[in-house]
Amino acid sequence: MTLLAEFAAADDLLDAIKRARGAGYSRLDALAPFAVSGLAEALGIRPSRLRVVMFACGAIGAAAGFFLQVWMNAIDYPLNTGGRPLVAWQAFMLVTFEFAVLGAAVGGFVALLWRTGLPRLHDPLFAVSGIERASQDRFFLVVDGGDPKFEPEGTRAFLEALRPIAVRETST
Repeated sequence: MTLLAEFAAADDLLDAIKRARGAGYSRLDALAPFAVSGLAEALGIRPSRLRVVMFACGAIGAAAGFFLQVWMNAIDYPLNTGGRPLVAWQAFMLVTFEFAVLGAAVGGFVALLWRTGLPRLHDPLFAVSGIERASQDRFFLVVDGGDPKFEPEGTRAFLEALRPIAVRETST
């Protein structure tokens, strides 16, 4: 079971999140129709490590692109034309850069899908009546049922004490 509290203003949502975290709830999420300043900090969201994954995949891609060219031009089929070096690293940089970009893009996309659990064909939150207003003019605080402090009646009473427009529940 998951409980949602609906608010009319972003400041009310931020205040509710701070009070919920102060009460010991840790598995919180928020739905808002636009970016709310301070929301990520209030929820305790850490910076993403996606950039590290993308950098590593880009470095692996660059190394693969460079060594692929070295293999083809100097080891597998060496062809000395005009006295040029077999490993002309300056000429290899364009393909090396392209492989770095390709590796970073593919690695970042796969890491994003893996981290977010996508593709997800159904989310129980979408079945809650009124949730479509989260993309229009309402703000929702979501308290996950997996939270160690979560107790259906106690959490509902806590959320109602925050004076939301409504408190709704869904099964997850």
